[in-house]
Amino acid sequence: MSVGIGTPALAQAPRQPHAGEIAAGLRRLGVTGSVLYVAAHPDDENTRFLAWLVGERGLRAGYLSLTRGDGGQNLIGTEQDEMLGLIRTYELLAARRVDGAEQFFTRARDFGYTKSAEEALRIWGHDAVLADVVLAIRRFQPDLIVTRFDTKPPNHGHHTASALLAAEAFTAAADPKRFPEQLDLVKPWKADRLLNNVPIWNRKPDADMSAYLKVDVGGYDALLGRSWGEVSAESRSQHKSQGFGVPAERGPLFEYFTPLDGTRPKADVFEGLDLSWSRWKGTEAVARAVDEAAKGFDARAPHRTVPALLRVHEALSALPDDHPWKAIKLRETEALVAACSGLFLEARAAEAVGVPGATVKLNLFALNRSPAALKLVSVSLPGGELVKVDAALAEHAPFKLDKEVRLPENAAITTPYWLRKPVSGGMFALDDADRALTGLPEGPSALMASFVYEVSGRRITVTRPVVFVWTDPVRGELYRAFEVVPAVTATLERDRVMFPNGATQVVSVVLGAGRAEATGKVRLEMPPGWKSEPVEHAFQLAARGDERTVQFKVTPPKGATEKGRLRVVVDHGNRLDSWRVRSVGHEHLPPLAVRQASEGTLIPFALTTKVKRLGYIPGPGDKVAESLAAVGYEVTVLPEERLASEKLERFDAILVGVRAFNAYPHIAVHREKLLNYVKGGGRLVVQYNTNNRVGPLESFVGPYPLEIGRDRVTDETAAMVTVSANEPLLLGPNRLTAADFEGWVQERGLYFASKWDAQYRPVFALKDAGEEPQRGSLLVARHGKGVFVYTGLAFFRQLPAGVPGAYRLLANILAQ
Repeated sequence: MSVGIGTPALAQAPRQPHAGEIAAGLRRLGVTGSVLYVAAHPDDENTRFLAWLVGERGLRAGYLSLTRGDGGQNLIGTEQDEMLGLIRTYELLAARRVDGAEQFFTRARDFGYTKSAEEALRIWGHDAVLADVVLAIRRFQPDLIVTRFDTKPPNHGHHTASALLAAEAFTAAADPKRFPEQLDLVKPWKADRLLNNVPIWNRKPDADMSAYLKVDVGGYDALLGRSWGEVSAESRSQHKSQGFGVPAERGPLFEYFTPLDGTRPKADVFEGLDLSWSRWKGTEAVARAVDEAAKGFDARAPHRTVPALLRVHEALSALPDDHPWKAIKLRETEALVAACSGLFLEARAAEAVGVPGATVKLNLFALNRSPAALKLVSVSLPGGELVKVDAALAEHAPFKLDKEVRLPENAAITTPYWLRKPVSGGMFALDDADRALTGLPEGPSALMASFVYEVSGRRITVTRPVVFVWTDPVRGELYRAFEVVPAVTATLERDRVMFPNGATQVVSVVLGAGRAEATGKVRLEMPPGWKSEPVEHAFQLAARGDERTVQFKVTPPKGATEKGRLRVVVDHGNRLDSWRVRSVGHEHLPPLAVRQASEGTLIPFALTTKVKRLGYIPGPGDKVAESLAAVGYEVTVLPEERLASEKLERFDAILVGVRAFNAYPHIAVHREKLLNYVKGGGRLVVQYNTNNRVGPLESFVGPYPLEIGRDRVTDETAAMVTVSANEPLLLGPNRLTAADFEGWVQERGLYFASKWDAQYRPVFALKDAGEEPQRGSLLVARHGKGVFVYTGLAFFRQLPAGVPGAYRLLANILAQ
């Protein structure tokens, strides 16, 4: 798919298209149609349909995901919120590299599950998110817009909102009076039709689908040696943080559609649409040239097609600049010229990062791997320097150029553009300089280099991001984008520091060097009355990449109850800086980092802990164990393989991480041992697990029958009403009040118990607006001398977010 327009990632390793992909790209030159698919989250897209649109029909396809998936769960690590959204952004880019479609977003944040579109649109801001959908349509200019979801509840409110916004934007995008501020960048665009991709996941095998438009997307392409079901499965399996690996599909695969607006086809989704060059006046020369290039292609000698492609390029260049397909098809044609020539162009940096004002050593490389007569005219370096070359690129004769460039003193620090400003509210806030990037999956590379080469008298410019390349002894050659970094970062190990009962806490700061010989002093800026010992640390970091952890003993004012802001300040080189870095490292992704102001929150609160020694059986992706350790518990992590030999009796309580039984069903082998621990007087607390048709819960540790359902309460402010007026969980060791349930984030809880034995005691009755109270969020059962607890309350979100009441409630649960 790599010679299509599909969205590239800056850190993507180069890949030479094979002859089958080149042939498919030549065929696509003759197609001038596009389809925009609209849904709410990473993983909502229909990769079967996208792969078929690009591969079988040669169309330009795009996926507009309203959000980056920040509010979901994480199966592969502990990242949450915007860091999870960063992971899912790059998983989407990996998926698009497979299926060949393009990727777009709005600025909407995934704030978690909601049961109504009204809430979603209120939190996002209806007009703000609609403007972004309209911008995506005007930018992409689709013939068809397809929604993944319909507007009928019940459904995830984000899903329903995506359908509502697509329908409204279908009309608004064509109206120059709607969002006229966009017209400096884009023009109004009227799509021909709006369709809904009818969901089939809940339909019975014998359901009557005759009322819908039917498309078989399960074809096979001999040029690629793959069916679209196989391509689709590989694409969908890129959503690794959600555990969405799927098997390949082969044979007929049917998708169904229903018209919603615009022209209304009766038999085929493209009925009545001319998607060839003949739909545009004055393009006859382009159509002829494209046809000749495709017919004359020789898979054994692709370079022989270059002259024909240059005639396509010439015909396209003669079109008016405002022709909607001119720039797109020129880009495709230029990619095909390079592919047919086996042309390899690259700009490498000697190091992965540089600081503002530093010198960066670059190695520029060009290689013609075919008999095509190419000449390298010039190379434009980052910063604007033009290096004239005017030399032939003979077959297999590498061109190499080593140069140094200096980064500007005011060079922007590299960070995802949508995370440059503090994250709050329903929409990501963008700097004025980044507004033109709205909706794009990532911003431009920190450094770019341009190569101008000539073939048969026509000049083509190819721009490449500057990359750093290294070799891993296991994974081989790897790529990452070059980044501009601060001279020194000072990252809090915990950006929310809990101070139970006014106790002094150790605040650890990790110093990182962006350059060699980084020296200075680091201190904490805190509200009046807060004390730090020492006041500052002097540091010296010899080499770039060196790290050092310094610790401050921080004490709140006596009787403090109010939260305070904490800022880490680095004094170096006669300047003051405050930068933190948070990194993402997973093998299926390039190295990713977010650099923001180094700030945190100081949270004094009252906490009584009756128990001390905790065993923690981890699930995938939570920070509960480290959060509890930070407030004084002695936490021992107990991976599944350790349970057989561990003496559980030494623990006052054992806590099981979220989705532990889903991810590690073998834990159930230790059921008897865990229940004997409870029976002998232990406390076992199990956090939420999921149970659905995709991932049924096959095993569970509990002394009595209990079924987990899909119920949740998404309103984080929902009233927490106790089932019993004298509920002991509220009485000690911390006496809980309504204030302890204030300040919760994203949700109260999820995957509540739906049925349970009479031996279980429900603690809370809570509900979302307009619903009946639910009692399955927290169940307590005596078993022998001990206690078993199941809870769907979202402690995995509340503890890292520094919610005092959640710590106090969990302390009471652990002390049962």
